[in-house]
Amino acid sequence: MSTILSILYALVSTSQLTIILIITATVFLFFIIIAVIKMYKLKAENKKLTEMNSSIDESYKDFTDGHLYENK
Repeated sequence: MSTILSILYALVSTSQLTIILIITATVFLFFIIIAVIKMYKLKAENKKLTEMNSSIDESYKDFTDGHLYENK
């Protein structure tokens, strides 16, 4: 049993494990930062489209009355 544990300890040292964890945390932090930036861009675009939509709603007219085909 102790030989198996000593082999497992020899495979991954503490410094290697620390480096792997730092790299993994950095990758996840990168993705989180990208998601936050994208969220703010989408929020700004949504606000812009909402303001644009309010002005369009007032001037909207039904265009199906002049259609060539009859509605049956």
